Amino acid sequence: MTTLATVDVAVIGAGIVGSAIARDLAGRHLSVALIEGRDDVGDGTSKANTAILHTGFDAKPGTLESRMVARGYHLLGEYAERTGIPVERTGAVLVAWSDEELDALPGLKEKAEANGYDACALIGADGVYTLVPDLGPGALGGLTVPGESITCTWTTNLALATDAVRRGAQLLRGTRVTGVESHQDGVRLETARGDVHARWVVNAAGLGADAVDRLFGHERFTVTPRRGELFVFDKLARPKVPLIVLPVPSSRGKGVLVSPTIYGNVMLGPTSENIEDRTATGTTEEGFDFLLSKGERLMPSLLEEEVTASYAGLRAAIASEDYLVDLDADARYLLVGGIRSTGLTAGMALAEHVVGLLGATDLDLTERDDLPEPPRMPNLGEAGVRPYEDAELIARDPAYGRIVCFCERVTAGEVRDAFASTIPPCDLDGLRRRTRMAGGRCQGFYCGADAASLLAQGVAQ
Repeated sequence: MTTLATVDVAVIGAGIVGSAIARDLAGRHLSVALIEGRDDVGDGTSKANTAILHTGFDAKPGTLESRMVARGYHLLGEYAERTGIPVERTGAVLVAWSDEELDALPGLKEKAEANGYDACALIGADGVYTLVPDLGPGALGGLTVPGESITCTWTTNLALATDAVRRGAQLLRGTRVTGVESHQDGVRLETARGDVHARWVVNAAGLGADAVDRLFGHERFTVTPRRGELFVFDKLARPKVPLIVLPVPSSRGKGVLVSPTIYGNVMLGPTSENIEDRTATGTTEEGFDFLLSKGERLMPSLLEEEVTASYAGLRAAIASEDYLVDLDADARYLLVGGIRSTGLTAGMALAEHVVGLLGATDLDLTERDDLPEPPRMPNLGEAGVRPYEDAELIARDPAYGRIVCFCERVTAGEVRDAFASTIPPCDLDGLRRRTRMAGGRCQGFYCGADAASLLAQGVAQ
């Protein structure tokens, strides 16, 4: 069997968490392989979450998740500034619609303080409507969370993976792990493309983490795909939603929210439905009906705006209320499982935590002093200057003034740069995640043929 790589550490899963771990490890005196079963990084759970940079105010105090989210909030915020990942510090407000929810708000404020976040404030109904005048009638009060922010999950994932590769990690896309053979000095990972030999393996496989865990001989958890469907409304709706409007959380999760997006749209969702099929990312009539009923209560006027897209994502839910991170020294194996949507915020902190756990092993975790500068990512956010708006950039390179996707104002220069990047796209979805092309109101009706042609040219180069 062909040997694809022989490394110190193999990280399975190139979502946000796996990419963050590979990036951190590649910054040390180690050889690293980042293994992804799909054809692109961030093509699983990481591509379809609500893209909120969480303060961790409502995490269960004392849990690993609460610590990782609180730490990750600062790590990712700093990293975003260095790399150009777009972040808008919009803030958020939890809205109580019943006496029971209103009574829960002081406890949520206390929980936030127990998690080290003391910026929350209780407000009355008048305060809620001052913040969000278009909110539906009947709100009784709220809790402000000024630190909650919106970001771009696509750019975050791509930045971390790009950084890992530039630091020397070997990225293996389209390489699904199908078997494991542990021995005294390491692990042989079997894939359809060949074998990967590693001294240590980190399992950050998201929805497939339990399957990989079983390959190592464990029967300790099962991932239940939790489908979340969302509506994306046209950019003309953005003034109605100046900040994130959160429901009072329940045991099923954070519930249905209304939020601006980094791309200038408004998002309504997600639903929360446990399913069995780990590939079922299609939307449903039942999901749409549920979102419409929630939207009618939260913000009736929003439903008068045009829906430009709908999508569904799958979260890796497990029975535990906390992340499941465990090191098996005998098997030279470390599990990072049960990472829900908060993994966007917690990813870099989880990487830091993994390095700490591996500190007692035979790996050389000394930081390198020859690291390249982190990548500077293209700006996909509306709050910053996009290439089509940059006169100086266009004067230097007219390709940035030639728009190829009018809905999202994507230029030929941005598409060219995507194909010339460290991790180029291999399909239309990958091109959209890197540039926003075909992601606007016409959903590729106008630019779809050009996008396919550009993709064919880019892949052929």
